[in-house]
Amino acid sequence: MSTERNILFLQSSSEGYGSSKILIQVLLVYQALGFRPTVVLTIKGELEESLNLLHIPYHIKNLGILRRKYFHPLGGINRFTRLVRAYFFLSRLHKTHSFEAVYSNTLAVVIGAIWAKRHGLPHLWHIHEILEKPTLLVKGLSRLVDWSTPYPIAVSQAVAKQWQPLLRKSTIEVIHNGIPYQAYKKASPTLKKELGLSVDTLLVGMVGRINPGKGQIFFLEMAQKLSLTLPSAHFVLVGDPFAGYDTLLDEIKAQINSLGIEQRVSYLGFRKDIPEVMASLDVFVLPSIAPDSFPTVLLEAMASKKPVVATRSGGASELVEEGHTGFLIPIGAVEEGVMAIEKLLTNPSLRTSFGQAGQDRVLKHFSLKTFEEKLRNHAWQHLKKN
Repeated sequence: MSTERNILFLQSSSEGYGSSKILIQVLLVYQALGFRPTVVLTIKGELEESLNLLHIPYHIKNLGILRRKYFHPLGGINRFTRLVRAYFFLSRLHKTHSFEAVYSNTLAVVIGAIWAKRHGLPHLWHIHEILEKPTLLVKGLSRLVDWSTPYPIAVSQAVAKQWQPLLRKSTIEVIHNGIPYQAYKKASPTLKKELGLSVDTLLVGMVGRINPGKGQIFFLEMAQKLSLTLPSAHFVLVGDPFAGYDTLLDEIKAQINSLGIEQRVSYLGFRKDIPEVMASLDVFVLPSIAPDSFPTVLLEAMASKKPVVATRSGGASELVEEGHTGFLIPIGAVEEGVMAIEKLLTNPSLRTSFGQAGQDRVLKHFSLKTFEEKLRNHAWQHLKKN
């Protein structure tokens, strides 16, 4: 492919979490194929550092990203105005770069589909979401996908299972996420020393954005019950609030106080040293209370040889082998979660065997190499040179 082929990439967030990490891997694949990416971020954030290191040009522009907080009449006006401004911004960029395709990362970015269709350009949509409500939005997004994107990518079978029945023309291809695992295989534990904990402390942790679906309160409810029977256990929460959800952090801190577990829980906020955080844990918990499409954080935990306890929702069931690499529990099932975590905390050999099996699984079935190969094939098939 010619090095002159420019592609526009649109990203819904700029933080150092799952979709941003996957976007970096996608960009590397397209660079290796000879494309020249230009990225538009909707806000400033951690992702800028990675883009600078890769020498990938980027712009900051409000793209009218779909968020639940805008699902009201005034919010609708706000989004429409932002989308119109974003449309003309992309048109100005196009005059400079002559893009031949648009790649939208997550369904929250809708302007790319509209703009690409109106300009007769191929549109690639990388779908990370399982979205059940509101019904009107789900129908609208499915029609937009059908109208604009013949071959969207889904990050899991769970995502494809939700969206494919709603599509009449588009055919979804499932490409499971893959990430570089080396850092997670080599990292050394740091948290016990940082937190002033005994070396005998058993660390249970979760990592994820603070938003209504991630389940931090559910995690704390399990932590409170476990703290009564396992005095050597300590619990850590990693992640900062999603834009517009700052009040949820206040609720989490209030819940820690109301449950009386201030001395047993550490809130660490956003961390860049996730490999070291994972290396420090004895058990990793993903207590999502809404369907989680394909949690990148589970790849990180399993690559770190950590046994996992996750809710049976979305893509977690495709990652975790029940009773072999971890335990899957129903959403909101505090007692079942407590039993699963306790079983691992009281059985070091089980933690070791689950952890090793988990690492073996991600390296074999969710490798970065496989992810890159499937992305390359997708690009070759759907961005053929005219």
